[in-house]
Amino acid sequence: MRDLNAAGSQSGTPELIARLLDNPAMLLFARICLVSPFLVGGLMKLVDWPGGVAEMAQTGLEPAWLFNLAVVLVELGGSVLVILGWKTWLGAGVLAVFTLFATLLAHRFWELEGQARVMALNTFLEHAAIAAAFIFVVVVGLRPRRQGR
Repeated sequence: MRDLNAAGSQSGTPELIARLLDNPAMLLFARICLVSPFLVGGLMKLVDWPGGVAEMAQTGLEPAWLFNLAVVLVELGGSVLVILGWKTWLGAGVLAVFTLFATLLAHRFWELEGQARVMALNTFLEHAAIAAAFIFVVVVGLRPRRQGR
């Protein structure tokens, strides 16, 4: 895979922008932003255990305590792996799969009508986009780093 600067210069991307996007601090910032909903969600379900269990029960997941535990482990564990850039494929993968399953479970736009359907569809598509972003995280993580870094 070509490095970003070589690809950038061929596509007309200004050198400054290519360097900014290839900066490890920028990539760390992007990974933190991407996992922030999962990191916060996992922490909230851990800190407010009864609330997390109630959320699982409301969704019809039983035993609710076990599903809450699984969600906490997936959200926090996956987030940490992605942020650290260690076993990123695993962290991003579990968060992507979790996001798709949770979206299918919680945003069933096909069962709704009118404005509620439009809102649920929009949320569904936003969550699908987040799952797709995890694919990009893995692809960028596989990219060889430039020499001199």
